[in-house]
Amino acid sequence: MKFLIDAQLPKSLSEFLKLKGFNSIHTLELPDKNKTKDIQIIKRAIKENRVVISKDNDYLDSFLLKSEPPKLIIVRTGNISNKELLKIFENNFDRITSMLAKGNLVELNRNDIAERD
Repeated sequence: MKFLIDAQLPKSLSEFLKLKGFNSIHTLELPDKNKTKDIQIIKRAIKENRVVISKDNDYLDSFLLKSEPPKLIIVRTGNISNKELLKIFENNFDRITSMLAKGNLVELNRNDIAERD
């Protein structure tokens, strides 16, 4: 499984995924860095079969209308510290990857993780 982390999320999330053995890139690693347009991120996710992780509802809208990106983790935690966000991913990572293995949309908030259709 490969991931592409959007600009509103910390680069440390991408580093966490790499430590778990996954191929992960953050928008800061792209040529236009955090100014990379959503459509460019979606195209790269499609081309490289990456799961987009974002807080941006534009990705959710695109996913629901066009199934692009093909797989999405939408983060709805509100403003929390990077440490808290990483803890949520760390504590629930097996569940998240299991959901992604059988579905295409995972919604993550402070208290719950849900697979959506």
